[in-house]
Amino acid sequence: MSGSQENGTFAGLRGQLQDAAATFAGGPDALEGILLGMVDDVDRAVREPLEIFPVCHHSPASALAMARRLREKQPKVVYLELCEDMAPLLTELRNCRLPVAVQAFAGEVDGFPADWAPLSVVAPVTEASAEYQAIAYALDTPGVELVLVDRSSDHVFQWDRRGEHAQEGAGPAEEAEAALHGEAVGVEIGDLRPRFAELEEHLLRHGKVRHWSEWWHQYVEVPLGDSDHDTYRQVMFLIGSLFRRLAPGDGSRVRVDEDRERYMWTRMREHLAATGTDPEDCLYVCGAFHAASRVEEFGVHGSTDTFTISPRTATTWQYGLIPSSHAAIEAQFGLAAGSVSIAATQWAKGLKRTRLKPFRLEGQAGTKKPGKKKAGKKTAVPAVTPAPEPAVAADKLSGFLRRPPVLDGLDEAELLGWSVDIVRAARRNGYLASTADAIAVFETSILLAGMRDRVKPTPYDFQDAAVTCIEKDSVPGRRDVRRLVEIMMGGDRIGQVGYDSLPPLARDVYDRLAPLELKLEQRGVRRALLDMASRPELQACSDVLWMLRRLMPQGAARPIMGERGLGERSIQESWDLALGTHQRALIELGYEGVSLEQVLEQRLRRDAYGPQATTATVLAAVEDATLYLRSRRLSDELGTHALKLLATERSVDGAPEVLRRVRALLAYYRTSEPVLPSWIESFVKTGYAHYCTLLPTAFRDEDATVGPVAAMLGFLFSMESLALSLGCDRTQLELAVAQSHPDEPSKTALLWAAQVQLGTLSRAELRARCEALLDNPLVVPAYPRYLSGFVHALEPVPGLADVVVEAVSNAFGRLPDTVLLPWLPLLITTLRSGAADLAPLLIREAGRIFPGRLAALDAWIPPWRMPEMDPLAAARPKPAPDVRRGAALLTAHPATCDAVAGLLGCAGGWAQPDVPAPSGVRLLAAHPATCDAVAELLGCDGGWAVAAAGASPSGGAMLTTRHPATADALESLLSSR
Repeated sequence: MSGSQENGTFAGLRGQLQDAAATFAGGPDALEGILLGMVDDVDRAVREPLEIFPVCHHSPASALAMARRLREKQPKVVYLELCEDMAPLLTELRNCRLPVAVQAFAGEVDGFPADWAPLSVVAPVTEASAEYQAIAYALDTPGVELVLVDRSSDHVFQWDRRGEHAQEGAGPAEEAEAALHGEAVGVEIGDLRPRFAELEEHLLRHGKVRHWSEWWHQYVEVPLGDSDHDTYRQVMFLIGSLFRRLAPGDGSRVRVDEDRERYMWTRMREHLAATGTDPEDCLYVCGAFHAASRVEEFGVHGSTDTFTISPRTATTWQYGLIPSSHAAIEAQFGLAAGSVSIAATQWAKGLKRTRLKPFRLEGQAGTKKPGKKKAGKKTAVPAVTPAPEPAVAADKLSGFLRRPPVLDGLDEAELLGWSVDIVRAARRNGYLASTADAIAVFETSILLAGMRDRVKPTPYDFQDAAVTCIEKDSVPGRRDVRRLVEIMMGGDRIGQVGYDSLPPLARDVYDRLAPLELKLEQRGVRRALLDMASRPELQACSDVLWMLRRLMPQGAARPIMGERGLGERSIQESWDLALGTHQRALIELGYEGVSLEQVLEQRLRRDAYGPQATTATVLAAVEDATLYLRSRRLSDELGTHALKLLATERSVDGAPEVLRRVRALLAYYRTSEPVLPSWIESFVKTGYAHYCTLLPTAFRDEDATVGPVAAMLGFLFSMESLALSLGCDRTQLELAVAQSHPDEPSKTALLWAAQVQLGTLSRAELRARCEALLDNPLVVPAYPRYLSGFVHALEPVPGLADVVVEAVSNAFGRLPDTVLLPWLPLLITTLRSGAADLAPLLIREAGRIFPGRLAALDAWIPPWRMPEMDPLAAARPKPAPDVRRGAALLTAHPATCDAVAGLLGCAGGWAQPDVPAPSGVRLLAAHPATCDAVAELLGCDGGWAVAAAGASPSGGAMLTTRHPATADALESLLSSR
């Protein structure tokens, strides 16, 4: 290269730079080496037989230059800097509305750390990008081959450290905007941004701009917009070399960049050797940073045996297209907000100014269809003749660097249109803008451009002028003026993946939801009304929506009316659906399976058999399998696995969740199944023995709170009947409670409640202990914790609600204010934090006990202060007064008695008034036919007994004497009742 440097194309430029370095630095030093090295990089890239086309990602100038060069050169092979394994997806771009992103996704990893999963790589594509022009040209031009030569998605993670992909300094707004790409690693073609922070700060300060996107637009986009091909290439080579030579010495990043360049040149040489293609017929599209490469493998004649491509790992990659947006691209690649939208506007303006026809994929969604030709009129299509290529390109850098910035005339019509449009948009959003504001924006834009050494105001100057002239102290609407300018310049365009390019699962979802007759592919919220009573076919749509709610992010499918629980099915449902907005999540579901049922089953298995799985999580998977899949096979399998996990757990933290889910599953199986599944019977049996074993330890363990211990007792007491029927021994529970000796007050109260439930402690003794706690001044500060234990005891022993109400009432009634007020906040916070779900039971019991009116409270006596009564005395009948109530009633209404006597066939008449009325026993003797009928009804064969001479039995003895068999039958009947 020394000879070519002395007499080469850029010899004059080298001399000028050498003199400049000597002048500014006072002699040869590092500055001279950098400047001359940059010229060497440009000369090397220009002399390469395989034409290198340097680009910058999402640059309208690069896209215009690419479209012009493709029509001039018409290459037969286009080498593109993009992951080589993404090539099959590029043909699907024609079914999408740009911008979209090509994605490689791996849900399970093999060869990478497990905590890296899932892996995702995205490459966003917009119409105003050079790579899209190359793709459209290669795919729609017969005889042209498109070859992706960059490292594969697998090598992206092989070569890069995981921590390097995290965005630094990203705020909440940026994170929300980047949601379309998620946590994917972005692959950017033409990464042109200085990696030296001081250099970027210097460029921004002296360029009088705020951020890098504005600097690039002002000093690269505008000068290169109308430049010729050679000038464009040499300038981009120079910029890439500058940033490369001033890059910081990050060894890992430099190594990755150089390995990528070696990888790409190796792939290109392999393709040239395999196909025999002439390098003159090829075009290599890459970032300007990589175009100015200094690796040994650079060029078609570079070293071939110094680099070996490592094999891929065993990770299985899935590929697809996901929707992207301008905001997502800006957030992921660190661009200024609105810069991609401004680039799209500049692209459209450049096409109109140059009258250049861009390349678009045939059938591309979101583009205008060509108009129909008029009959009888043919349009001549000019033949494009490739321009003759000079042997060595002329030096265009010297003239470009010496020429002052082109003073483009002020486009007053465009600026006036912007000023009028922003005022109109401000009025619609609540600003008090007028025509005077439009004039002020126009003049201020020109003023700002002059202060920044610009002849023509840029969109960024106009944006600053609009904010200065229109925005006041507050924003009346949702959008500020800066956001209104971004919307006016094109807004945040969001792409959409077409139906034909969706994975099978996504297409299946749209097909199964077709009966809803909604445009679910569009963005926004759609309201779906499902009346399964009148349209039973909508039941299948309901099943799909509930699975989508389980699998997709919140907001994709949100139920407004209707619910789905164990044993519950709604006949009418209402949903808010935003599948178009969450299209990326739906597409990534397609990477996991071909149907929703398959993906849900895989996720349930992954949750149940994961290393962090607990009994509660497995029971939740059982419930979901029953609700959404209605799969008895999967439910039994997961339930058996839950049984195994329960037997191995040594912690009681998950007991509340286990109790809640087991109760729900038991209630469901008892009402919907003829017999209980075998796994849940074994679960109850094993859980009874397991929790009995852990109970004494849990009472003593300081780390175990009162809630899980109460849940253990709730499991033991609520499942006791079923467990005993399955062969468990109640003695085990009694021994476990007897061996429990807690020290913490709440657990002590919980133990007392368990003893009451088992019968080893009476309610009177429990009340006495509570009274003793209030009488002891040393225990009073801890009394709220005892109350917390009593409230938690309502879970296993709900019958103690009245005792808890009594304990709380006694505390408020007996303690003085000096003692009560200090621990009242502690009582409230304890009950709220530890027993919020049990408080309603306590409140209902208090409402039942206390009077309903305030006036009755003064005379109200609590039930626990009422004098106790003997229950046997209350049940014993009182002696009847000496008043012949029955006889008086019969004599007062003789007609009723005559009718009954006639019905029974009694011929006797009424007794005389002076004759005393017979007693009940004498009545039986006086009417033996009635007694015989009763005896026959009861099946008694015995007859009347003959009374002993002189005996006059009365009362109950008369019954046993006259009719002993009837008495025995009545006694046996009463005893059985």
